[in-house]
Amino acid sequence: MDARQEVIIDASAQVEIVHSLSQKLKACYIFPDIAEQISISLKKHLDDGDYAGITDGEFFALALTMHIQEINHDEHLWVRWHLETLPEDEGPLCLNQAWQDERQLEARLDNFGIHKLERLPGNVGYIDIHYFHRPAWGGDAAVAAMNYLISTQAMIIDLRQCTGGFPGMITLICSYLFGEEPVHLVSIYWRDEDIIQQYWTLPYVPGKHFADKPIFVLTSRVTFSAGEMFAYILQNHQRAILIGEKTDGGAHAGASYRLHPHFEVFIPIGRSIDPLTNTDWEGSGVIPDIVVPEEQAFKIAYRKALASILTEMVESSSVPHKVLAEEAQKALEGLVD
Repeated sequence: MDARQEVIIDASAQVEIVHSLSQKLKACYIFPDIAEQISISLKKHLDDGDYAGITDGEFFALALTMHIQEINHDEHLWVRWHLETLPEDEGPLCLNQAWQDERQLEARLDNFGIHKLERLPGNVGYIDIHYFHRPAWGGDAAVAAMNYLISTQAMIIDLRQCTGGFPGMITLICSYLFGEEPVHLVSIYWRDEDIIQQYWTLPYVPGKHFADKPIFVLTSRVTFSAGEMFAYILQNHQRAILIGEKTDGGAHAGASYRLHPHFEVFIPIGRSIDPLTNTDWEGSGVIPDIVVPEEQAFKIAYRKALASILTEMVESSSVPHKVLAEEAQKALEGLVD
């Protein structure tokens, strides 16, 4: 017998979950007025019998997610069903040690979001980031990756599969990409504490900076949340050329809460603010400087990186530079359309 069948969501459980969801939204959601609208809508769906007959946890979580997102289309707002019992905490699940241990294990097995690291022919650095995990967990991996790439002439940062993460890790990586002068990267307004938290580049990083060298960032429709934040920061500071597709459009930071022994809700409790534009990318996404289908983005970025290296080397009489120019030229000629 499938263990899933042992967890039946009956009418009384539905009422309990909808009530708990409404209370959490009103208490935590970054936009209190919209939380009220969502709560009214959920009650109407419940009263109209829209959930009648749904006994499967995953289907009920999907129905709730669809209904809470239909008010303002916030993709950071979702409900998830779990087969295992969730910790009995009223506050954010991130404060529960067992929950944290499980998430940290996931991060480690994901190599802290760094899925590929490579020196491409022509001395172009390439890093594929799928998630910006907490710097307290993956900081050493990020530092090692940046120091591996630091001697390359240009860098391609692939965010086409990056679905989110934490601003602290963005701050750490960005600290290598700017100079030693502090740079205000982003601010986040937190509703629970009614404060604005600023994120600046760090005054010190282990190793050297990659400042002034060309950077190309690859994006896709999958790129979301912290992946978008990273791209948005570098674009607004004119520190990178973005190539690919318009991103998904989620700018709200949030936390997970327990609704029921088997139901988790992720609620946005923070709103991103760019210090240069006083805007964010919620709903609109980040529009690349060069808009192309995501499968074409790498080749275009690599071609531009190689061209920049050849331009830099053309005046040099150094033998190593001439060798590098030959390597870059050969790589460029190999990039057939």
